[in-house]
Amino acid sequence: MPSAVIAAYEYDKLSETLTIQYHSGKIYNYLNVPEKVFREMRSTMVKGIWFNRHIKGKYPFEEVTPGLKQNNLFDQSK
Repeated sequence: MPSAVIAAYEYDKLSETLTIQYHSGKIYNYLNVPEKVFREMRSTMVKGIWFNRHIKGKYPFEEVTPGLKQNNLFDQSK
């Protein structure tokens, strides 16, 4: 389901990293996000609202916006 704020997202269960690409173009990694939390996010119809309630401000994050070889991050052929 599309979100007004989140353009795309991806989860790496080995590192427990949730990567969010915002419509603004900024990309952030949210660290130490349990797979269960990611699955809950994936199943909700209102990703932006759910994200703000359950992830934002609760997990450490780092900005990884352009220039850091993130170009293929959301390549659907993976």
